Amino acid sequence: MRCKGQWLLVFLVLHLWATHLHVAEGATKLPLNGLVLHYYKKHTNCTYAEEFIKHLVTKAWQFDKSITPALLRLAYSDCFVRGCDASILLDGKNSEKEAPQNSGLRGFDVIDRIKRVLEARCPGTVSCADIIQLAAKNAVALAGAPKYPVFTGRRDGVQSTVESVDLPPPSISWDQALAYFQSRGLDVLDLGTLLGAHTMGVTHCHYIHDRIHNFNHTGKPDPSMARSLARQLRGKCQPKCYDMHQDPTVFLNPISGKSYTFSNSYYKRVLRNLGVLGIDQQITSSEDGRRIADQFAHNFEDFRRYFAFTMSRMGSIGVLTGTKGEIRSHCRYTNAENPKI
Repeated sequence: MRCKGQWLLVFLVLHLWATHLHVAEGATKLPLNGLVLHYYKKHTNCTYAEEFIKHLVTKAWQFDKSITPALLRLAYSDCFVRGCDASILLDGKNSEKEAPQNSGLRGFDVIDRIKRVLEARCPGTVSCADIIQLAAKNAVALAGAPKYPVFTGRRDGVQSTVESVDLPPPSISWDQALAYFQSRGLDVLDLGTLLGAHTMGVTHCHYIHDRIHNFNHTGKPDPSMARSLARQLRGKCQPKCYDMHQDPTVFLNPISGKSYTFSNSYYKRVLRNLGVLGIDQQITSSEDGRRIADQFAHNFEDFRRYFAFTMSRMGSIGVLTGTKGEIRSHCRYTNAENPKI
């Protein structure tokens, strides 16, 4: 079974790499949904934009290493709702930022700081959408993830409100999560890989309350969760109502979570029924998901390489380029709604 699963994964990786990125050196010259590599260096007077972003993210990371999962979650939340258009950054009633699924999002201050520096040096040039993707790239690299190419040239969305945000809840099934990813042009390997980002970061107790206290209204924990983990989590997440002021957090991965380092221990844990979120453990409910978890658990380099590839793919979802959208002067407002313009 192990050998069969390994060859399936290798085949999928090679097929997807050839199909979507055109591979290696040629990819650096080919557009990805209208994006290009090193857009600012090649096509603008803001030639050091990427270096500025890297420097400012490094400073933020040195002060607080939890900025890595924060920026990674910000990039995910932005891309999966309306595309990678920085709509997650917009303030206001009925904005993506205010949706319940995005409660607890952080990293906005880091993006604001980067934008202020870039506007002072080359105003109206670097999009907030590109800043999000480049900031996430540098943050995960500092945590030990591989460096990956971020194709740039995105423009920012101009729609500041959204009727609903359909980010899936942590209790979603594997089949539902896969259907959601496929609706965004991604696939089973992308889903299994991006779940590995849960090697870092925390979750609020209300997201796992039912799973550890009253799974499917049984009054018992989820039977797919190891008893030792259920006992540990029940000790930290007491059976009570949570609100934004009283909602403790627990690490998604106690092994690497506290140090905010990028590792494949997440996959080793889910294979031992130690997944914290429902969707974490769901990866082992399908044959493909278990094969992916098994391969990445036994080969860290495979996980690192495919994580880099998947992040590049995610960053191309629904991008605005050319004359679409705008370059915001402030990431929290569209130019039409900016009170200072």
